[in-house]
Amino acid sequence: MGIDRVQEGDDAGRSSVLLVDDDRDLLDLLAFLVEQAGLTPLRAADPTTALELLRKENPSVAIIDLNLSPWDGFELLEDVRRRNPKIPILVLTARASEDDKVRALDGGADDYVVKPFGHRELAARIRAHARRSSLDRTAGLPHATLEVGPLRLDLRERLVEIGGEEGLRLTGTEFRLLEYLMRNSNAVVPTATLARHVWGYDDAPARDVVRVTVHRLRRKLRDDGNGRRFIETVPGVGLKLRPALSGRESKPPV
Repeated sequence: MGIDRVQEGDDAGRSSVLLVDDDRDLLDLLAFLVEQAGLTPLRAADPTTALELLRKENPSVAIIDLNLSPWDGFELLEDVRRRNPKIPILVLTARASEDDKVRALDGGADDYVVKPFGHRELAARIRAHARRSSLDRTAGLPHATLEVGPLRLDLRERLVEIGGEEGLRLTGTEFRLLEYLMRNSNAVVPTATLARHVWGYDDAPARDVVRVTVHRLRRKLRDDGNGRRFIETVPGVGLKLRPALSGRESKPPV
């Protein structure tokens, strides 16, 4: 059975995926998986080449190894995120520790896969992120907001305000996570549902990324459980947004 392809038009108009790894054999394998998914691979064996391709080609997705030379992969990850706040970044690494995972996601990664990896699993993730990126680029969202209690989410700018304070900028996954919780603020949202909606797949690694992303979002919202609690964990089920008020969208007059 072949790998499903992402339909993005002809070869000249296909979405591209930036691949950053100093293992040339692995780069070849990743390029093959990307091509089989109907996408165009952009190979970089070093950070300098990666940043040049990021600037010139504007890829839809970036896949970055953490063990790079001469830079630390975390530095490249943070640099890519600064230069392109919206691009989905998937970390593909042999570093399996919880500290590395948290640091990478804090640095701007949207997903984290540990080597060795299943080819179909990785291809599914690449396709999901490419689709998300394509939708983000073509959505053309109106300047609408979503409000629940003191939270006000700007759907176009990906900014969240708390009680009228200065807006906090969110990464793509943080934004989709908070948006989904706000649209379902009167219900407990199962973890599996969040994983499928925000990341496009539901498996054990995805649920681990959900957990770390929720932790990061809570920090941004200063949701420490002492003075306020916006995101409530319902053990064994999922998450619920608090305060449990009905969300509403507001748009400026036409």
